Amino acid sequence: MNPNRAFKDAIYDQFARIGKAVSSPKRLELLDLLCQGERSVEVLARETGLSVANASRHLLILRGASLVESRKDGLRVICRIADPAVCDFFRSMRLLAEKRLADIGQIVRRFFEGRRGLEAVDRDELLERVRSGSVTVIDVRPPEEYRAGHIPGAISLPLSEIEARLAELPRAGEIVAYCRGPYCVLALQAVDMLRARGFVAVRLEDGVRDWAARGFDVAVEETRP
Repeated sequence: MNPNRAFKDAIYDQFARIGKAVSSPKRLELLDLLCQGERSVEVLARETGLSVANASRHLLILRGASLVESRKDGLRVICRIADPAVCDFFRSMRLLAEKRLADIGQIVRRFFEGRRGLEAVDRDELLERVRSGSVTVIDVRPPEEYRAGHIPGAISLPLSEIEARLAELPRAGEIVAYCRGPYCVLALQAVDMLRARGFVAVRLEDGVRDWAARGFDVAVEETRP
């Protein structure tokens, strides 16, 4: 074989390893979750609706492509993104899919149909509200995701705790809830709950990765080993 051809074949074969690793919807969801912060295989399985065995198999494929790393914590296996560039890659792929695949827009429109008033807040408008102190921002993801990175000034208020912590929220003014990004429904559920209890609440579509990609600061409370 021509050595130039052999070189190119070898290089593109390596590129294809990434493509093969992310060719599963569940593996993409696992990457999306891990971009929020590290977590155990059991938690990943629960979040993605997989059995622990199936989640482990998917994670093994992602590890084989050097996209994910793992460590032992007692009897648990903790997984994390191997490099921040993995999350940049995932976000770029998501943006490309949103731009080129009309089905995505149709799926989103069908999901939001009939849910009037639950539109996403424009990020620039939100930034101005945050700077003016006229809005309360809540991060409704699990605490470990908040600690790994959150919008500065945001209050950690996991969805499961909202009911018990309503007294901590101001009745006057607007509350903006955010979670993992445009396809995460935690913020949507939070807005539903708050509005049902008389609060003025809206949803921020951007997740922390989107926030950072636009040049805004991200606060970190804890550095994982």
